[in-house]
Amino acid sequence: MLRVALREAIESAPWARAEVIVRWRASVAPRLRSALLRGVRARVIDRGADGSALLRLRNASEAASAAVRLEASGAVRWATPNYRAHASFVPNDPAFSRQWHLSRARGIDAPAAWDLASQRGAPGGAGVTVAVVDTGVAYGNYRRCRCRRAPDLGTIVRGYDFVDDDRYPYDFNGHGTHVAETIVERTNNERAGAGIAYRAKVMPVRVLDDLGGGTAWTVAEGVRYAVRHGARIINLSVTLDERDRREGGIGELQSALAEAERRGVLVVAAAGNDGRPTVSLPARQPTVLAVGAVTSNGCLAAFSNYGKRLDLVAPGGGSDSRPGKNSWDAAHCRAGRAGLDIFQETFLVPGRFDRFGLPAGYNGTSMAAAQVSAVAALVIAAGVLGPEPRPAALRDWLRRTATDIGARGRDARYGAGLLNARAALTAPEPATGGQ
Repeated sequence: MLRVALREAIESAPWARAEVIVRWRASVAPRLRSALLRGVRARVIDRGADGSALLRLRNASEAASAAVRLEASGAVRWATPNYRAHASFVPNDPAFSRQWHLSRARGIDAPAAWDLASQRGAPGGAGVTVAVVDTGVAYGNYRRCRCRRAPDLGTIVRGYDFVDDDRYPYDFNGHGTHVAETIVERTNNERAGAGIAYRAKVMPVRVLDDLGGGTAWTVAEGVRYAVRHGARIINLSVTLDERDRREGGIGELQSALAEAERRGVLVVAAAGNDGRPTVSLPARQPTVLAVGAVTSNGCLAAFSNYGKRLDLVAPGGGSDSRPGKNSWDAAHCRAGRAGLDIFQETFLVPGRFDRFGLPAGYNGTSMAAAQVSAVAALVIAAGVLGPEPRPAALRDWLRRTATDIGARGRDARYGAGLLNARAALTAPEPATGGQ
């Protein structure tokens, strides 16, 4: 009976049977290494870079204890059982296969990030509130307007409507719902698509009307509301009208953004959809994470604004821009070539607030910004940067973990690179003072 229990314990352990990975200290003599291997009854079956080795133990039940003994010897930098790897979590939502922006091949590698968040005890960004300051969200059922709650929408907390000045920030456009679903659409529930931070909470703050129009005043009021009601992240998939090239009204918004920074709230904003070499307001403000868009081909989207204030890019759909003068663009850009749209649940038919689906036609830096906000929620919930990361630390981390595309290093077309959810959920290596 004891033998059976021991066998079951070994087979259920989270590491490969009878294997340990070690990294020897460079100063350890070969004779000492051999003696230590004999002591734990192990032999080297493979060697890696920088002095690492894979050991096979004679006794399958001793992987954990052998690792402890080797570390205690002082001859290794570290020793650990050879933990098993598993295929990334792949949700069963039927439209997930159409959500190229979440994939590893073309998008942000959300499945790997989901695995890492779960391993850190915070699946799907649980506990983080993201304010969607936008056209509202289809969060409830109201007979008088034949309005329904989006059926795959995740958790919503109370928000506010600064257009109608009431407590019912329902969406009569579709844009805000699409953005919210990118962040918190229910995942692995066998319907519609998947959201990135599917266990986070969205605070709907309506600052744009049914035509998508608003003012700097309403946007500033929306930002302040979100800051004062517990949001950790504010998603601003909005831009200010700058046809007169002045920053009229931005003083009020600057004040609200400064309050967000002081109170530890990260603000993420869309770079704009004019195809201009200048990031729009409010994204170009220094305390805002400015997000441009790439196509499913990996090229800067033709509509995406860009410039020296661009922080990074994320999938936004649409057609390729003209290629820049770099090898990445030469391989990935063909001016005008069509790409795929961004599929998330929202209104299926314009003007009908009771029919939902994943319609085509949604692309823009708005969609890209929402993905960055969602990954930031995963980072905060998982404690990757500690329990209370400041906005500046989050901005720096998301830039540092982006995949460098375009010209080498930070550039005006792609900023620091393409949002990489897997890398963003990988904890930074601790600083060491010794060898």
